Amino acid sequence: MFKKSSGGFTLVELVVVITILGILAAFAVPRFLSLDGKAREAAVDGLAGSLRSASALTHSMFIVTAVTPVVMEGKNIAITNGYPDRATIVDTLADTTGFTYTAATGVFVKTGATTPANCSVTYTAAAAVNTAPTIVVDKTAC
Repeated sequence: MFKKSSGGFTLVELVVVITILGILAAFAVPRFLSLDGKAREAAVDGLAGSLRSASALTHSMFIVTAVTPVVMEGKNIAITNGYPDRATIVDTLADTTGFTYTAATGVFVKTGATTPANCSVTYTAAAAVNTAPTIVVDKTAC
């Protein structure tokens, strides 16, 4: 005659679901909190790879043209010992968003890092003819 219809979840079901969500959050949140540091480390590694590629491409252009400065995409790239110098290496890169570059020191610092000075890439021009430039990555406090 009268059918009892269900009006929603019982209190026990709700408590079980909230408990499960709490347990998942206790394990998942710490993992997600450490992802921002990993992302900054990956960005620093990516920039270091871009610097290596850009310096190699500029070196190739210098070998082929034997002209200094090398013109790449309308920008003059000054050459030191066959590779880009510190002042113009930034002009060989398409995008340095998220980094601050200081030409005097050749340091690209990742913005937003815990300790920005320790989340960086340092470019040092070639020390001798046909010796590759030095690119040092520091990810100790990204």
